[in-house]
Amino acid sequence: MTHDASAPIYGSSVTTVEPFGVDHIPDNERHGRPSSQFFVWFAAGLNFPIILLGFSAAWFGLSFSAAVTAILIGAALGSLLMAVMSRMGVRLGVPQQIQARGPLGFFGNFLPVTYINVFAGIGWAAVTVILGGKAFAELTHLPFWLCAGALTAIQLVVAIYGYNMINYLQKVLTYVLTPLFLLITVVAVVRGGSFFHADAKASGYIGSTGGWITFGGWFLSFLVAWAPFASDYSRYLPDTPDVVGRTAWYTGLGNFVTIAWLGILGVVVGGSASSSDSITALHELAGPFAVPALLAVGLSALAQNFLNVYGGAISVQTLKIPVTRSQAVTVICLLAYAISLWGESGTEDKFKVFLNLTAYFIAPFAAVLLLDFYLGGRSDPSRVTELYDRNRVLDWGFVAWAGGVAASVPFWQSSFYTGPFSKAYPGAGDLSMFIAAGAGAILYLLTYRLKPLWVRGSTEAAPEPAERPDASRTAAS
Repeated sequence: MTHDASAPIYGSSVTTVEPFGVDHIPDNERHGRPSSQFFVWFAAGLNFPIILLGFSAAWFGLSFSAAVTAILIGAALGSLLMAVMSRMGVRLGVPQQIQARGPLGFFGNFLPVTYINVFAGIGWAAVTVILGGKAFAELTHLPFWLCAGALTAIQLVVAIYGYNMINYLQKVLTYVLTPLFLLITVVAVVRGGSFFHADAKASGYIGSTGGWITFGGWFLSFLVAWAPFASDYSRYLPDTPDVVGRTAWYTGLGNFVTIAWLGILGVVVGGSASSSDSITALHELAGPFAVPALLAVGLSALAQNFLNVYGGAISVQTLKIPVTRSQAVTVICLLAYAISLWGESGTEDKFKVFLNLTAYFIAPFAAVLLLDFYLGGRSDPSRVTELYDRNRVLDWGFVAWAGGVAASVPFWQSSFYTGPFSKAYPGAGDLSMFIAAGAGAILYLLTYRLKPLWVRGSTEAAPEPAERPDASRTAAS
């Protein structure tokens, strides 16, 4: 039987294992609607870590109104970033990690992808498995290791099936989780919600301005952490002006609504929480409604981890490690599960440290990508072949990224490491992410017109081998 070369191999099939890894998505495989991006990111945002962040408002000594404005501004800025970066996937048809080869170079992209995407994918997957596993363990009274293992197994299978399966289940989870989180919201407000005033005697008080900046920065950081994966879920959409514009709106809206909603809910719950453990506090507050509340937390772990594991696997392939996407998914899930067993206790503190460390490195990465797309001419789809050219070893974007990270170190504010500026002026809040992005942007603007740092041999693009074993079998059938 012959195969029509113009017919899609993958198309919109939910039950077919995705044959594409880090390949450019051809026109005949472009499918879907921009509204799919709303469900992808709305479901991912319906996640308990966001509520957990909101718990900290009272610890900082912020007033309720100050906490809410910090969340709204942080969520708005992060959602705008995600909206713009999702447009890039529609235009170029490649993952965000591959796009970074443009300004950083083919091999210059390895270090940031290794830390930002692979490390972040595994780390976020572990954090989310911990929270989901603890919720199911408290709900079912089964051991944590078993609940965490079950969650890991489900996300492994779904991430192997890939893009279409993830899009389908994110839509399903949106409809399942929304009423559950609405119930949590009503119960939290009625049973124990509090609208508190500023408290200069709070244990985490560092000044009204510094606390506001740091607290709002956490919600921005949560979305900044998604930025290297934004194009992964929009790269199959048809490249038309209408789709590009609507994709941005749906992505931004999906992110903003859930981050703002659940962040403010966390503020309400945290102000009256009697336990330092967030899952236990939610259980106590929910009272007779604890079952649906804990069920929501457990299921929401899947909505976020589908993206964490899938994005992490694509990052592994970006590094040219000779594994299939399915093999990468398996390794990431096993590592995340192992880390979740180690990190079951003290989740809140580990989560905040991890959030900070990823944002410090991702902020200049995102700044360089955005500037390169709009100023460096990378928005032209005809230049996609450059992203697969191994002769473009290193470019100035790497210097801009590394310089941005280095410039932020004195401003780091974390239990892991506190920089000299933050030690001297704790009341300024955590400015690291903003310094990193600003320094990275300035360095890019100073260097992007210069000749590439390192180009070896011919600059003629060499197509990257496609990871398509399943597609090849389908075409031959």
